[in-house]
Amino acid sequence: MASNRPAPQAVYVPNDDDFGSYDEGSFEEWNPTEESVRPVRGRHRVHKKSGGGLARSSTVLGVGVIAAVGAGGIATAQDGKPPVSISMPDLGVVTDSLPEAKSLPGVGSLMSDDDSSDTTTAAAAAPLTAAGVSTADAEQGTTDAGEALRARIMQQAENQQNQADTAVRAAAEDAAAKKAGEEADAQRRAAEKEADAKAAAKKKKEEEARKAKAEAERLAKLAKSYVIPTSSYTLTSHFGDAGSMWSSGHHTGLDFAAPTGTPLKAVHTGTVKEAGWAGAYGYRTVLELEDGTEIWYCHQSSLNVSAGQKVSTGDVIGRVGATGNVTGPHLHMEVHTPDGTGIDPLGWLQGKGLNP
Repeated sequence: MASNRPAPQAVYVPNDDDFGSYDEGSFEEWNPTEESVRPVRGRHRVHKKSGGGLARSSTVLGVGVIAAVGAGGIATAQDGKPPVSISMPDLGVVTDSLPEAKSLPGVGSLMSDDDSSDTTTAAAAAPLTAAGVSTADAEQGTTDAGEALRARIMQQAENQQNQADTAVRAAAEDAAAKKAGEEADAQRRAAEKEADAKAAAKKKKEEEARKAKAEAERLAKLAKSYVIPTSSYTLTSHFGDAGSMWSSGHHTGLDFAAPTGTPLKAVHTGTVKEAGWAGAYGYRTVLELEDGTEIWYCHQSSLNVSAGQKVSTGDVIGRVGATGNVTGPHLHMEVHTPDGTGIDPLGWLQGKGLNP
């Protein structure tokens, strides 16, 4: 019955000359079975040994061994073929024939010049996970590269967070300082404004006091040169009072009610412009002052001066009476400006420092 397996391929089997002398008794024969060998498909090229022999290269040795094992398995997988005995060389012999590790390209730089057993043991004992662990990490007890990387990342994140917090804190401090400065400036401006207002108020008050003092001095001086026209009186009717008893519809002067015969005085130095009967005013005296102002004394019972006569402040010019259009004895006093306009006698007297 024909077999479906592919025909065996030519393989290279190392012989004793390739490995030097070795003891065949130190190896056991390997007899692959059908279950342990999978079919080989396609063509396979077998590398022949180079001039240096397999013993000169661990890489070539490995390839040769694999080729030998594969060849044996393929060779014995065929029906009716006896098993092929594969002998392994003595490892001690092979090791003696291998080159120094430091002489291999890229390997010498990985090895320390110190060939002490402690260094070799420590390097062999170091796990692969310790790769990338710095001296600082090792001093902190970190031996795992992943843990060291995570620690460095966390440290970097913490540093960045600290920098961000510092920037935020600095910005907050700057803003607080700016706000404090603005508030201080506002308070300073408010204080200056308040101080200016107080200074202005004080100055105004002082000015008002100065004016009041000056006015008082003026009035005191005037009071010495002006007098109230009579004494023992009562003010009854004022300038502007309305009523049907006055022909103009309102009162044109200031009434001093006093007993008949009470002396009437010149309020200021002046000249008698008129002295005589004046109809509804009764007996009247008109005293013209130096500034042209006229003072009318009406309803007198008697006259003591005549027209053109000069009088001084306080001179008696007549007496209280009830002549003319009256309801009782009193002095009806009127004040006229130089243009003839009648004004309030009470205000005029007060302007001269007098308070009837």
